[in-house]
Amino acid sequence: MAPQSSVEELITYFKSHNKVREQQSHTAKVHSVGWNCDGKLLASGSFDKCVCIFSLSPDRLKQETTFRGHGGSVDQLCWHASNPELLSTASGDKTVRIWDTRTQKSTATISTKGENINISWSPDGNTIAVGNKEDLVTFIDARAMKIKHEEQFNFEVNEISWNKDSDTFYLTNGQGCVHILSYPSLELLHVIKAHPGTCICIEFDPTGRYFATGSADALVSLWDADELCCLRTFSRLDWPVRTISFSHDGKLLAAASEDLIIDIGEVETGEKVTDIPVEAATFTVAWHPKQYLLAFACDDKDSYDRKRDAGSLKVFGFPNEN
Repeated sequence: MAPQSSVEELITYFKSHNKVREQQSHTAKVHSVGWNCDGKLLASGSFDKCVCIFSLSPDRLKQETTFRGHGGSVDQLCWHASNPELLSTASGDKTVRIWDTRTQKSTATISTKGENINISWSPDGNTIAVGNKEDLVTFIDARAMKIKHEEQFNFEVNEISWNKDSDTFYLTNGQGCVHILSYPSLELLHVIKAHPGTCICIEFDPTGRYFATGSADALVSLWDADELCCLRTFSRLDWPVRTISFSHDGKLLAAASEDLIIDIGEVETGEKVTDIPVEAATFTVAWHPKQYLLAFACDDKDSYDRKRDAGSLKVFGFPNEN
């Protein structure tokens, strides 16, 4: 027999690992999900102003704690890249908060100038960047917990990200471009015209070799981080791509939108590996840092009261029961 291609192996794997576990813990829709660096904890941030923390066991999730304190919607969260206990959240209440899962409370609150929608913690752990609705990006010293710089942009800033070495800063914008700035000098190094439509999200793969962008044109494009050239596009979705995530080994790329599937493709070929059927628009996806488990959250409604948000969080990739 001919050896199976990696795509075929992955397709086969997900045929027996496609169970979805669901957790209903919020009272309004979940905007952001993320795993900590060791993969033992999963956090979700919601329109209900809360952050929930779950622990992972081999076959399920268990809710551990709920962080309260934000006075507005928790729009995006991100964990420290190497400290599994520290989590940062960006909120519409014009603050950024840092939470510690050991003490189960907020260890710092940093007031910013506007309603925060995007947050990104540099891989070296030193800086937190947060973007607000007025396209102001605030850089916070993550050790002193003080603002060290603010940069106002004259275009619509969407998602923000750092490269693996934390010396370059990336932002996606409403004109379909990716702006690449040096850090900390914030000199403009490159502008990539990535998409004809608004560029919504950006994510680096775990190796630092690639980054991907998702756009209002319903495409995901994969870029070589050194050459800044587009390697391929993923075009199986029909609606604006809201969220993307690379798997721990960089082999898979998940993308989601208002389509009623989450698309999972192989990075090297662009081929489809599997998809996850969903019942509503999906706002956030995040692969586990060590295994093929994908956390996601949709704009689901309560099954008994269709006017109410379900507030649920789901994880795909558990083994099917025999």
